[in-house]
Amino acid sequence: MQSSAPGIKKTFAQWLALLVCAGAFGQLLHALAVPAGLFLGPMLVAIVFGVSGARLSLHRQVFRFGQGCVGLLVAHAVTWSVLVSMAQSWHLMLVATFITVVLSALVGLGTVRFGGIPGSTAAWGTAPGAASAMVSMAEENGADGRVVATMQYVRVVCVVMIGSLVSHLLGATPNTGAAANAPLISEPPHLLNSVLSLGVVLIGIVAGSRMPAGALLMPLLLGGALQLSGLLTITLPEPLLALAYGAIGCYIGLRFDRPTVRYVWTRLPTMVAGAVALIVLCAACAWLLAKAMGTDFLSMYLATSPGGLDAMAIIAVETHADVGLVLAMQTLRLFGVILTGAYCARQIIRLTDTSRP
Repeated sequence: MQSSAPGIKKTFAQWLALLVCAGAFGQLLHALAVPAGLFLGPMLVAIVFGVSGARLSLHRQVFRFGQGCVGLLVAHAVTWSVLVSMAQSWHLMLVATFITVVLSALVGLGTVRFGGIPGSTAAWGTAPGAASAMVSMAEENGADGRVVATMQYVRVVCVVMIGSLVSHLLGATPNTGAAANAPLISEPPHLLNSVLSLGVVLIGIVAGSRMPAGALLMPLLLGGALQLSGLLTITLPEPLLALAYGAIGCYIGLRFDRPTVRYVWTRLPTMVAGAVALIVLCAACAWLLAKAMGTDFLSMYLATSPGGLDAMAIIAVETHADVGLVLAMQTLRLFGVILTGAYCARQIIRLTDTSRP
């Protein structure tokens, strides 16, 4: 027992340092009006801790709780007018989803041909879906989960960094509170709505335990349905949402450790180049779709950006983008990738095998 005491103290000190640094850096970026600063700050700090050798890992249920809070926050922006707008543009959304999946497959082919990454791994690593879902599906299909996870999270980092930069260049500024569109606990009547909203998050997490990105989608669907029916006024306190943002950021950042980085170091330039190429291609597609649909470029960029649904939702909420559009297209693409992922992986393997001498 005595020999384990120094290890426990060291782990506790690392967790304390991570929480303090992540919270402080997140609040600093938020104060500097950096889009999604409360998410981006903890993620960058956690990456530093992970690569520096801190053997910390955030429990997956904490990450799922963070996803649930973000899902319920996004549900607050779901109104009848948003649904009508989405129904009017469903055909363009399908086209955008198809184009994004095709572009990701092309980038996957490029990483196989020029980066030396195995076909199945490249297919799942470049798939523009939820990172956790793509990693689990990749392992089920025989791909290298470590490389897939690294490719997915390298792209998430690139998407978040570039997304924040694009938002800043386009003049978007985050809301003054992390809760964005959700009212805070400031009056007694809001307390009941806050408790009920928290209950929706917990129920949604449990109900969505067996579906990809279910911890985010189920609270979103439940909360949206209850709000549209008038049975619930979604209310989340600002500290809870800041904690949710930080939990997601730290979970992603801590996945970057020394063995993983060492394993993929020689392939890292290919991964970054592939991620940036996919982002640029999706941005070009977003510009054309924004013209066709008559919407703003920032909303369409976030809607077509090959990042995680939760990360794009956070940036969309904080930059006053069209959350309904971002949510609809990201969700549609997620299901599209899940349905076509295995097929695309087989085709990439087939094409790369037949093209080799």
